[in-house]
Amino acid sequence: MGSLGSRFQSPFQEPEEAAEGGSISRKHGCDCKKRKRSAQCDCDSDPEEDDGVLDMPRRKKLKTTSKYIYQTLFLNGENSDICICALGQEWNLHKVYLCQSGYFSSMFSGSWKESNMMEINLEIPDQNIDTEALQVAFGSLYRDDVLIKPSRVVSILAAACMLQLDGLIQQCGETMKENISAKTVCGYYACSSIYGLDSVMKKCLEWLLNNLMTHQNVELMKELGYVMELLIQSSDLFVMQVEMDVYTALKKWMFLQLNPSWDGPIKQLLADADAWLCKRRTDLCEREPFLNTEEGTQFCSVFKCVRLQYIINDLASARILERDNILPNDWLTQVYKNQWFAMLRTEFDNDNGPQEPNKDEFEQSSMRCGRKLTKDGDYCWRWTGFNFGFDLLVTYTNRFIVFKRNTLSQPCGGAVSLQLRRHLAYRLRLASFDTRGKLICSRSTGYQLLTLEKDQEYVVMNLDSRLLSFPLYVCCNFLYTSPQRRKHLRTDKSRHISSSSDHKSTLVNRK
Repeated sequence: MGSLGSRFQSPFQEPEEAAEGGSISRKHGCDCKKRKRSAQCDCDSDPEEDDGVLDMPRRKKLKTTSKYIYQTLFLNGENSDICICALGQEWNLHKVYLCQSGYFSSMFSGSWKESNMMEINLEIPDQNIDTEALQVAFGSLYRDDVLIKPSRVVSILAAACMLQLDGLIQQCGETMKENISAKTVCGYYACSSIYGLDSVMKKCLEWLLNNLMTHQNVELMKELGYVMELLIQSSDLFVMQVEMDVYTALKKWMFLQLNPSWDGPIKQLLADADAWLCKRRTDLCEREPFLNTEEGTQFCSVFKCVRLQYIINDLASARILERDNILPNDWLTQVYKNQWFAMLRTEFDNDNGPQEPNKDEFEQSSMRCGRKLTKDGDYCWRWTGFNFGFDLLVTYTNRFIVFKRNTLSQPCGGAVSLQLRRHLAYRLRLASFDTRGKLICSRSTGYQLLTLEKDQEYVVMNLDSRLLSFPLYVCCNFLYTSPQRRKHLRTDKSRHISSSSDHKSTLVNRK
């Protein structure tokens, strides 16, 4: 409230003191001028506060010019000099305001016949445009701000693009980016590609990469069309568990594309997809892989994006691939061959992992895997499969994420490399999301090269507890082997003998 003594006579004040105070006030205008500069001056206080103390009526906010223009000129159509007709509706507008639109500016400034017409009939070729969208678009020329509902943004964007209203187009883009969800992302992505909103397309693609596998949704998978290929081939796809889960997600998606009327819970989807594939093989006695059939050809390009080399390194997953009989045999044959040679290079050719930066190879060929941490605590895990003798343990404890190369200190499920040093390329990302799939917080190590000795640990990330929000999603990309290099055949006999001697020496050392 402040000190009221400087503004009113105290009821406990003597009359002489009151008179003296009034005299001083009239002479100086404000007795606070005698005080130090640090003291609060009540005469400069907020007028609204004074009004409340004096019980005076508040001043009403005057109607702004923008609201007056919008009401009088646009809604009431006063002093209109042109009538725009479209979709069975008329708008009494003003050329001076319409010229803010690139569409009308070129129409009125050139030698077009419409430049002198009092009534113009607009042809609307875009089916996304309706009268409500035109009402908002025309109205935006008469006011400073426009309220755009997320459910109406596509129609308004279409109208704004036709009329070349750059400001409204930009506002539509911002509205879309703020309201991306499972229900809107596909529609927003499609229309932003039509109307050239690259920033919105990028934001939608980013949302899909983050949420396709972390928050699987039946309706979303039904709507996903050709964009699925972009998601599956990207190394930024937020994979949960391992690459086999990418293949499983594709199998569900393919089933929904061929059976769009399917309706059921997400937990039942995989079982029904497997049953459908089994029934098809049984009924048609079909031995041909599904992607080689007329019905399956359309899905070839998407399945080619799956990184099969990280599926066949697990026995159970490899058996599922054989059972499903979706992929052509020559695809798998080539993958088996490449993986066999990669294993031989690791074992006999001293390939102990990538040592030189090669980001292109990493983006195209890295292993994609992930884990969900439901709440804060201590976690330790590894991703299954044969990873060329590199048994990598990942630990989350006390806000630290640690990599450990396990050799002999802990039991492991497969052969372990005993090379003194092993190299790997990696990228680790953390993220948490709100209920609509929007990022709350995220961290990334970026592309890194790491060398680990036997049983060595390395702190990958130190987290700030203030930025953590659970559940926390951990996504990793790993590359354990170097890119295959073509070597010239050694025809010289002495070199051949030398190579054989080295090979024998290696075997002796391993023993």
